[in-house]
Formats: sequence, structure tokens, C-alpha cells
Amino acid sequence: MTLTGRQRLLMTFTFFSMFFGASNLIFPPFVGAQAGSASVGALAGFIVSAVGLPILGVLAVSSAGGFDRLSARVSPRFASLLGLAIILTIGPCFAIPRTATTSFEMMVVPHLPDGMPKWAAQLAYSAVFFAVAFLLAQHPERISGVLGRYMGPLLLVMIAVVFGACLVHGVDTAAAPSGDYADGQVARGFLDGYQTIDLPAALYFGIVIASNIRSRGVDDERQIGRETFYAGLGTGVLLIAVYAALGYVGVVSGSITPVDAAHDTGATVLTNLTASLSGTAGTAFLGVVFLIACLNVCTGLICTCGTYFHERFRTDGGRGVSYRGWQSLITVFGFVVSNAGLSAIIKVSVPVLSALYPIAIVLVLLSLVHRVFSSRFPRVYLWTVVCVGVVSFADCADKLAAVFGLTVPVLPGLLELLPLHDQQLGWLLPACVGLIVGVADSRLRR
Repeated sequence: MTLTGRQRLLMTFTFFSMFFGASNLIFPPFVGAQAGSASVGALAGFIVSAVGLPILGVLAVSSAGGFDRLSARVSPRFASLLGLAIILTIGPCFAIPRTATTSFEMMVVPHLPDGMPKWAAQLAYSAVFFAVAFLLAQHPERISGVLGRYMGPLLLVMIAVVFGACLVHGVDTAAAPSGDYADGQVARGFLDGYQTIDLPAALYFGIVIASNIRSRGVDDERQIGRETFYAGLGTGVLLIAVYAALGYVGVVSGSITPVDAAHDTGATVLTNLTASLSGTAGTAFLGVVFLIACLNVCTGLICTCGTYFHERFRTDGGRGVSYRGWQSLITVFGFVVSNAGLSAIIKVSVPVLSALYPIAIVLVLLSLVHRVFSSRFPRVYLWTVVCVGVVSFADCADKLAAVFGLTVPVLPGLLELLPLHDQQLGWLLPACVGLIVGVADSRLRR
């Protein structure tokens, strides 16, 4: 059995809703505002990493039968540790709390009455926000009925309204490239595409999409993998269209109000635009857009993390904490962190995420060539991950030390010896070394 065209569209909207959060909403306009007249090349680089890598991740995971099976090609223990690290980082320790705080800053803060304590307003807002997300995430296998049928299309319509307003306004003269985009726009856009954090999320979002596909009568695992990939491919098309539109929004905003790359953010770019075009009503409309985007992602992440922990830690007899128990724990933890210590958690989580990203990239790329190359030299998985992991976690240790005002002796100097380290690509050379060693090791063992 296969899904109908309408059901595939529903899965695509669901996948898109789970991907498209605050970071996806603010980075493309920021790229467009800084790149200005060179925004086409900058957005092309951004789309390659922000859309291409996640969709390749969906393809790799679908063909491997799940990310756990893919990472187990290194070793089963490694698969468990890496999976847990990714889930904690993209879930309760970072992304889930951030959805509440970001939407609060955009939805509520601009309209707070004078004299009202911000902490009290945030506490009340996040309580309602997480309560709604908890209710929407009650049944992961039926999440497409909410996100795919209503929330995703509504978000797309609202983004189209903002884009339409920019088309009507037009651009007399696009601003000259500035800030990080003064030169090397394509490369800079590629690196900023990392900031969406969609690749690690793509590695596990498939478990929720797969459960929704099963609920519609598809029980063949190969067909489930194909349908998951179709949904991922459709999501990629939507993301490219939306990123292009938001990039143009940034160009228009930058032509109205010049952007200060040192202090402004993508949220500032959008706020400047809506305030100048529609005043207070525009700012309120933008706040609703952020609310829907963040609520969608929070719901998807709660479903993903709850399903992961429920399946990972139950016994062979099916005993263990129920999905509802994990869902409750994750929701409460996200609520507490979003109000009590998000800034500290983010400072720690970002270096950890930057260490996990290169490992995820090499695993995905090796999986894509598994049939023609990696299966013939299976040791490339271990050696490539080891070489990349050493450099990535050394860089993580250096950044974590800086967070706490410390310095690890010798380590910064050693990392700077790596080619492209300043461009956050210092792991490329170790990956090549691991690839060569893995091929040699495989041939010797054979």
C-alpha cells in the first residue's frame, strides 16, 4: 500500500512544520539584509547547507532504516551515545526551551504594559505555551492531523502575506553587501545555513513521520522509508521557496533600514520591516507568525524526543516509562529551563552542537555512497568518525572553556593549524585522513 497524493502532501506539510522554527524564520532575512545586492549567491549557499544537508540526511536515514542503524555502522555503543547527545541537544536542553523564549520576545515583549515584570509575563506565557504544545503532542502518530492540515498551511499563508507586502513595496536600490557578507557571500551563506540546526533534527524527525505513515495503513518498512523520503523531498521544495521569499524580505528591509551586523539579528530585520510598513499591527502580525512557527517545532520536538526515549529505554517485554510519561517530563523540563536558565544552557549547548554537526555530516555522506563505496570498505565509518570526532570535540572543549572564562593550554594553537578552521571547517582534513585510513584498514582486514 502507498499513500495517496493528498496524504503525501499532508506529510510534507507536517515535516515542514516540524522543521520551520524561529531560526528558519530569522536567518534568511538576515542573510538578505546583509548581502543586499549580492543576496542571490548568499542565499544559494545558505540553501545548500540549510536545505540540502537536511534532505540528504532524510534520504540517508530512510535508506539505512533509521539513524540508529546508520550510526551503528561505527559501533552499537557509539550509536547509543550519539543518538542521546543529539536528542538532548536538539530537544529539552536547547531547542524546546528556545521555542518558548523566542516566541515570547516577539509576541509579548513589544506589547508589555509599563510596570509589568517581564519575568512574570514570561512565566505565564511559557506555562500556556507548553500546555498547548503538550496537548498537541499527545498522539505522535496523529500529529499530521494538526500540523499538516492546519498549522503548516497557516504558517505558509502568513509568510506569503509578508512576502506580498514586500513585493508591493519593492526595492529601489538594494544595499551594498555589509558585515560578514561584505565578500565571500556564497561561502558565508553556506556556513550560516548550519545555524538552522536542521540536519541533526532531520536524523530523528523521521520516526514521527514514519509513525504517521503507519497509521494510514502502510506497514511495509521499505515503503515507509520511501514515503518518508518523499515527504522530506517535498519539504525541501517548500523550504527553498520560503527561504528565497524571506531572503527578498531581508533585502527590502535592508533597503529601508540599514542593518548593523554587530548588534542586529534577523528578528530585528523583520521587526524593522513590519513596523515601517504596517506599524503596530505589523509587529503584532509578525509576533503571531513567530508563535505558530515556534509552537509547531516545539510540538514536533516533544513528539520526537518522547518517542525516542520511550523506544530506547523500554525492555524487551515492552515495560518502561510510557510515551506520555516521557512527554510530561520533557515538557516540564523545557518549561523550567526556558524560565530559569536558558541563556546558560544555550552557551553550553551551542559548542556541543557544533561538535555533533560534523560527525552527522560525515555519517550522512558515507551512507549516501554506502552501496558503491562504504559497504566495500566498512572501516571508513569508524576511522572517519574518530578523526572528525577528535577535532570536533577538541574544538568543543576550547569553546566550552571560553564560555567559563578559561583557556585550555596549547589547544587553540593546535586547532588553528588546521586548514579552514577559521571558517568552521577544520574537520574536513581529518575527515579525508580518516577516509584514507579506513580504506587501508578495510583492505588489510580483507
